[in-house]
Amino acid sequence: MKSRLLPADVYRVGVAGLRTRPLRVVLSALGIAIGIAAMVCVIGITGSSRAELDRKLAELGTNLLKVSPGQDIHGRPSHLPPESVDMVSRIGPVTSATATGLLEQAVYRNDRMSVGETGNLTVLAARTDLLETVGAKVGSGVWLNDATSGYPVVVLGKQAAARLGVVRPSVQAQVWLGGQWFTVIGILGEAVLTPELDYAALVGWTAAKSYLRFDGYPTTIYTRTRDDAVLAVQGVLGRTANPEHPNEVRVSRPSDALTARQAADKTLTGLLLGLGVVALLVGGVGVANTMVISVLERRAEIGLRRSLGATRRHIRAQFLVESLLLSLFGGIGGVLLGIVLTTAYASYQRWPVVVPAWASLGSVLATVVIGVFAGFYPAWRASRLSPTEALASPG
Repeated sequence: MKSRLLPADVYRVGVAGLRTRPLRVVLSALGIAIGIAAMVCVIGITGSSRAELDRKLAELGTNLLKVSPGQDIHGRPSHLPPESVDMVSRIGPVTSATATGLLEQAVYRNDRMSVGETGNLTVLAARTDLLETVGAKVGSGVWLNDATSGYPVVVLGKQAAARLGVVRPSVQAQVWLGGQWFTVIGILGEAVLTPELDYAALVGWTAAKSYLRFDGYPTTIYTRTRDDAVLAVQGVLGRTANPEHPNEVRVSRPSDALTARQAADKTLTGLLLGLGVVALLVGGVGVANTMVISVLERRAEIGLRRSLGATRRHIRAQFLVESLLLSLFGGIGGVLLGIVLTTAYASYQRWPVVVPAWASLGSVLATVVIGVFAGFYPAWRASRLSPTEALASPG
């Protein structure tokens, strides 16, 4: 009569084979788990950071355009006319326009600092409607207004405040700027679309003219437009801001830079996923090694089962099931570990937690494939042992 082994019996035999060597099983499954966790973390953390970036873009809007002077035909720096902001604001779809002007002075923590130690910080003349247009917010203190913009007061970008050692704005918080003391009245939060403000000290437009010899030429014009007219406004901004020399004007869209950064993130994600696949393959090699050693150690068991009527197909099925279970345990553990690590990191960064379902399911399916390939040779080798050869071995 033909020998038969039901699927449930194959499963029980496979589980029994793993239970006899728990430490080796745990270590082998851990190799798979590390590879799977790495893949899930890469996908989850990248997805979470993109979700946070998309959320911020949705809040700030992608209708911000930036105008700055370029160079003339001789390669010399150009400049925008003082009335360029007013001309830009008269474009129909433009909802708001403001500007900053780059000053030659540097800002220091105190009057004893060396002239060269600028910390890569810039000093900008700013209009009072700057924050409203660019979508930035004050982290602490207050922003410039019509009353304070004519006095020697300054608002620091988030990174500028950190480098100057200013923790909070107050009457005692002062910085050395243009050969005199300026009182810090505010510190900005992170400026997502305008990161140049993070490293700037901003003084009022009127104060810059009175105290810092500002010539009144804007170096950056920030413009908000209707969402349905961004491209149209972008096409006419150069000619409007500088009608005499439109070719000397640069127009950019800060959100495009963020889109480019997302593309770079995708490239990095591909690289990290490659590393995760390598880790997964290493784990698969570990599973295959474990199964080969298991076959060598269990030759007597294999011979006894063959003597009791187990066919080669039964032996192959037993070791394939062991390999699949070993990989599956590692895969499920790796997915759970990856989700926990992604959740912890995203929560620490205050990001939305995003772990795509396809990543989890795909990782588990990957472990099944790894289990089949890793267990095929050991299972085939075990099935090729004859009962007499297996029983005669010292193992």
